[in-house]
Amino acid sequence: MFGWLKDRTQDQAADAPSGRVCEVGWLVDADKAGLIYGTPRALGRRRPLKATDNPKAVSRCPAVHDVEARTFEIPCPVDLRLKLVQGEDGRLQVAAAGEGQQSLNRQHLAKMVFLLQRERWRDPKKPVVQVAAPYRFLADESVWMTQLPAYDHFRPSPEPGPLPGLLIGGRFPIDVWPRALMWAFEWHDIRRELVLRRGEPWFYLRFETADPARPVRLVEAQMTPELRAFCNGVDGVTNYVNQTFQLFAEARKRRPAKLLVKAERPHAEPPEA
Repeated sequence: MFGWLKDRTQDQAADAPSGRVCEVGWLVDADKAGLIYGTPRALGRRRPLKATDNPKAVSRCPAVHDVEARTFEIPCPVDLRLKLVQGEDGRLQVAAAGEGQQSLNRQHLAKMVFLLQRERWRDPKKPVVQVAAPYRFLADESVWMTQLPAYDHFRPSPEPGPLPGLLIGGRFPIDVWPRALMWAFEWHDIRRELVLRRGEPWFYLRFETADPARPVRLVEAQMTPELRAFCNGVDGVTNYVNQTFQLFAEARKRRPAKLLVKAERPHAEPPEA
């Protein structure tokens, strides 16, 4: 039953860190409008340091610095204002709320926002909505990634106010499972609208390595033919089988020797004399 966990332990023992810093690659895997998805950023970088003489100040706490340096936030790509309505068949549907208050038209909204079937909800009274987040994260050594709610971001009332539900997090090994992400939301108060603002923290990511003290650095990666072929084998497996964690050992056998290839950016041309 726990064979995948045994395989993970063996793989971690065999994985020797390749350097002082663990590099994790990220990329946006979108056919269109990929530029709306922002660069992941370390949580601590958005909070400027303030000089203080008090050694007990929060801003000087090494534990706070460490968790902020290891937590990365993903900015929300669009303005969304959604509501739940009943269709003609009596079933709930996701619809836009308020004209001109979001950046997606109805056609693109249907391609980005999905309401899960009722039988897949955790609670029959709490619908689950997914919003596509076409980020992929990958590594060439044992790294587990956890998706978390943006717990360090305060949303003032009345607008936009707290979310009417909870983000559903997840955790998986990105060295063998570089799947595209989703923002999964469990809608608790279905009478309230779900409001998302472009640029606000959308969700957080944490990365675990074999050495908990080893720092993690995010680098932009490129989609190579080898990575694309491997991702094609990973994507959509939940449509065919349950308990996908049991596939990790097989994925490790089939993965290319190298997944992470850094993206090449053209250098700016020198100014004319």
